[in-house]
Amino acid sequence: MRPEVPRLQFLTRAGCHLCAVAAETLDRLADEAGLGVATVDVDADPELQAEYGDRVPVVLLDGREHSYFTVDVPRLRRDLGIG
Repeated sequence: MRPEVPRLQFLTRAGCHLCAVAAETLDRLADEAGLGVATVDVDADPELQAEYGDRVPVVLLDGREHSYFTVDVPRLRRDLGIG
């Protein structure tokens, strides 16, 4: 049995200004949708770093890349059914 993937995941790294801004936006939208956000440091996992390290922050929705560098607010609202 596979572990359930969190609905929203946020791929980030320490010292990333864009990540801090995106985290605030994502937290606000997650609260509106009644969801939590699983935050993952891409530098702690070599596979994630190789895949996403050059475009953090990255938002994953249901395990699939949704947006990167910034949170695509209108699209995420639509895809979460909150807007």
